[in-house]
Amino acid sequence: MEREQPSDLHELIRTQLRRLRTAAGMNQEEFGRRSNYSASLVSAVETGTRPVDRPFAKRADEVLETGGMFEELLRTAEVLRQPAWFLPYLEAERTARQLRCYQSTLVPGLLQTERYARAVIRCDDTLTDAGVERRLANRMARQAVLDQEEPPQFVAVIDEVVLRRVDERLHDVLVEQVHHLIDLAERPNISVHLVPVGVGMHAGLTGPFILARSTDDGWVGNIETQLGGVLADKDEDVNTLLSKWETVRNEALSGRQSIELMKDCVKPWI
Repeated sequence: MEREQPSDLHELIRTQLRRLRTAAGMNQEEFGRRSNYSASLVSAVETGTRPVDRPFAKRADEVLETGGMFEELLRTAEVLRQPAWFLPYLEAERTARQLRCYQSTLVPGLLQTERYARAVIRCDDTLTDAGVERRLANRMARQAVLDQEEPPQFVAVIDEVVLRRVDERLHDVLVEQVHHLIDLAERPNISVHLVPVGVGMHAGLTGPFILARSTDDGWVGNIETQLGGVLADKDEDVNTLLSKWETVRNEALSGRQSIELMKDCVKPWI
């Protein structure tokens, strides 16, 4: 069974929110009005019945003029809840200028909807319900990297079969996910390309991976495995992944062609 994760930082966030709100002479209703949240939601956050998310932390920092304290505490809490093997890559991803991802089995985590991500995470039958929700919250929090003021350029290559593999009980989840991919692909900083099933065998089929390019132009990779992931930061390993990336990217369709194929993938389910 999954071990419970420490929540000290989240408790600190709630405590500081109550303290600073009170010091500013605001009750929950007034704070909610200034931050565009209901008083009941503010109360739920302060009592811990609703988790603190990035938008709430950002508004709290602005209203209470903390200089970004809540966002930084939340970012630290999110990092501490990630598995140890993932932390070095996660930090590279958070500050990346460019991201390159190839997926042969699932929609990339950074592009998943909440319902799709929950369905994927639930496939791990060793997780408790609470464990599923924690992992889901971490995955959704990672996606904030694509919504920054200056987001990285993200190019994703996905095998077409990923969008055609679905449990009939969850076809509405897949439809929602594909529509979400199409919406994301319209953003100037995001490109989504499909490798059509007609391509057959290609270099990417040995496994999914993601690459992050830092501000100093160095690359770091993460290779997904059944046991989690393997950090690739040595030059020879990074060069291998970059070579594989070029190969699979060349097999993929253009962005516009990929959008049309995505629409075709969900037609049987609409």
